[in-house]
Amino acid sequence: MALDLVIKNGTVVDGSGLPRYRADVGVKGGHIVEIGRIRAAAERTIDAEGQIVAPGFIDGHTHMDAQVAWDPIGSCSCWHGVTSVVMGNCGFALAPCKPADREWFARCLTAVEDIPTEAMLAGIEWNWETFPQYLANVERLPKALNYGMYIGHSALRMYAMGERGLAEPASEDDLRVMAYAVAEAIGVGALGFSTSRASTHIRPDGEPVASRIAAWEEIDRLVGAMAELDAGIFQIGPDISGGAAQRVFLDRLRKVALDSGRPVMFGTLSTKQGVDPNPWDYQMRWIDETVAQGGRVWGQATTRSINAIFSLKSYLPFDVLPAWQEIRALPLAEQKQRLADPEVRRRLVAEEAGMKPKGSEMQGGGAATTDPRKPDYANLFPMFDVEWDDPSVADLARRQNKHPVEVIIDLALENDNRVFVQPLVNESPEDVLGLLKHPRSLATFSDSGAHVCQEMGSSLQTHLLSYWVRKRQAFTLEEAVRMLTFDNASAWELPDRGLVRTGYAADLVVFDEHQIRPRLPTVEADLPGGARRLVQKADGIAATIVNGRVALEDGEPTGNYAGRVLKGRLAAD
Repeated sequence: MALDLVIKNGTVVDGSGLPRYRADVGVKGGHIVEIGRIRAAAERTIDAEGQIVAPGFIDGHTHMDAQVAWDPIGSCSCWHGVTSVVMGNCGFALAPCKPADREWFARCLTAVEDIPTEAMLAGIEWNWETFPQYLANVERLPKALNYGMYIGHSALRMYAMGERGLAEPASEDDLRVMAYAVAEAIGVGALGFSTSRASTHIRPDGEPVASRIAAWEEIDRLVGAMAELDAGIFQIGPDISGGAAQRVFLDRLRKVALDSGRPVMFGTLSTKQGVDPNPWDYQMRWIDETVAQGGRVWGQATTRSINAIFSLKSYLPFDVLPAWQEIRALPLAEQKQRLADPEVRRRLVAEEAGMKPKGSEMQGGGAATTDPRKPDYANLFPMFDVEWDDPSVADLARRQNKHPVEVIIDLALENDNRVFVQPLVNESPEDVLGLLKHPRSLATFSDSGAHVCQEMGSSLQTHLLSYWVRKRQAFTLEEAVRMLTFDNASAWELPDRGLVRTGYAADLVVFDEHQIRPRLPTVEADLPGGARRLVQKADGIAATIVNGRVALEDGEPTGNYAGRVLKGRLAAD
């Protein structure tokens, strides 16, 4: 039998957590058909000598709902070995949506996720209204990755209730409309239903997004629609605005988990923000207790701090100050010229003293970059490398005997691609390690496609392999690959992904375990309409294969778009 592709001489880390072994992998018709010493001819051969051959990585927490319309390669996830993503998280989605509400939906996504409105309006051919129509549109689009999706609560509430969805409880008629739409979405392939109670999720006017207006009884009803079908995952953005608020949230979420019997997922985070925050392991103990009572619950964890990111090309912490606004409105070259002027610098440094101090309120990446408080310079780090060991701005200011603002200006002028990171949550590496080590944590919280100039989590996979495996040796390579593949495929009930096994989809990544690592991020104006975003690529990945076709080779797209829509059990092909 002639094969489409053979990956020869590689070392297979198969996703199960079992020890690695040397073997060839043969692919035909988009599936793995042979593993061993392959002698059959193939249309294409990849020599993986000295390389790891693993299942393609699966990222279950992204916001690529808009980006999929204009970006066929699925960046930045595609550069980090990802072959499958799940979008529509936290209740934010583009369907269902009435034609008259399209621009308003786009502006809401801009406010919450920093996806530029102009990029969405320029890049999306908005040819759907219902969720089934949106899913069908994604099926038609050229795509190098596989996409699964949720039906989102905020979109659904606005579709069913119009402007009432931003202020009022749902009526019985509203609930019937929404429950029908959830069941319809699950029937055509949605992986589940998502919502948010996160205090950081707000509309352009600063008020809560639609899902946060809903009573918990509304959530009971909509998750119940999935329970009646015995299908679908419930994903929710948690309230971590304070310790008491988190406890109330988790107590009520337990009722949903136990009453519905559906799998429940939420972000598990460690934070020093908010009022009297709980220790990081509080939520993990809650998961253990809920599972012991019969619930099916998963935490979604990152591999490092979630950061607000600042740079000369995007946001700086001082952009709200009048003297800074005058300069920041200039073209970049003129900004650099003015920032080098000693008299201008003295004025800018002096104005920083008048910034509002940070209180106990919880800030996400959006508020931290667009409504910043006076920086805690001990918690603001210039990014010299992708390791977790950069000195803080406060450290550098003491060493150089300079004001912290001068240090930031100097570093930005030295390299206008320099980024500065301000950890918002997961500030402690040891807390993150505790989250990742929990058996019901999923390494999957990248937010890829969102916060496009405010945060950068798309390198989650390569960071796990370079930092936690190679540098810290906290996980074996086999353990880490299992976390990125089989664990996620199992949690999202994707039966033919996540393992190197005959009969499984040929989603594969070939990489050098000694070289794989994320690169430093840069700010690029490559979105539709020239809008800017953070871009982060990776080193050490030789090939990414999606459904048997090589999608990227040495980090460069090949033009093969073999990605598919990943559907739930009731609609799986």
